[in-house]
Amino acid sequence: MGDDVSEMVLSELTDGVLRITLNRPDRANAIAAEGRSQLISLFADADANIDVRAVLLQSTGKHFCSGADVGRMSSAMSSPRPVGSTMRTMLGGAQQLIAAVLDCGKPVVAAVQGPAAGMGAHLALACDLIVAAEEAWFSQPFVLRGLALDAAGAYLLPRRVGLQKAKELAFLGDRLSASDAMALGMVNYVVGPDQLAVEADKLAARLADGATTAIGLSKRLLNGSLDNDRQAAFLAEAMAQEINGKTEDVKEGVAAFMEKRPVHFRGY
Repeated sequence: MGDDVSEMVLSELTDGVLRITLNRPDRANAIAAEGRSQLISLFADADANIDVRAVLLQSTGKHFCSGADVGRMSSAMSSPRPVGSTMRTMLGGAQQLIAAVLDCGKPVVAAVQGPAAGMGAHLALACDLIVAAEEAWFSQPFVLRGLALDAAGAYLLPRRVGLQKAKELAFLGDRLSASDAMALGMVNYVVGPDQLAVEADKLAARLADGATTAIGLSKRLLNGSLDNDRQAAFLAEAMAQEINGKTEDVKEGVAAFMEKRPVHFRGY
């Protein structure tokens, strides 16, 4: 663990569910550059791998993710940096990670057992569904360190909680409890700590048994709906129906309905 690159992020594919585990509990699962690259690669592979039908993002220890590795940031900031280097780092680093989750064509479930701060909160928010333990909390501590929002926070927060609440969280840096996050629509389920793994696994398994292409297309339509005008949204929906209509799962879904039997999707 710690700075052992091979152990920073773990992954395992079982029964169609790719389980990705942040594994730096001694550092509150802070994400170093090497771990970030691993995560980006894993989400890209999940998107392309037909055997992956859902992704479960989880972590070890008491924290979900404390965000970027501030210790490493501090060392980097102490050295002179040419103009444009910070921008390039953001575009190719934290923002690329968030984009990898948003753009993954498979449904992604986050299991949040504890604090999710900064980029850690945004990593959870980029996921499609969130199951949180009762003691979990979310925060935007950037302002407390003299920083502006980063890691796609200005994009994600207003879309999850509305503009006014997003400003409150960003300007004050206060913690948001799991129950308050659920009330705002940020979290889908809040469960006892002993039930988190069970409920997250159950949800991921249910998604993995679903019509994978249809879910993936619906994900892209929904994620893009807030950025597109009506005409573009309608066209994207029509194109998605054209693509999805060619899948075996559509044939199976209709046949199961007509034959009054359970449906068995294969994911393509």
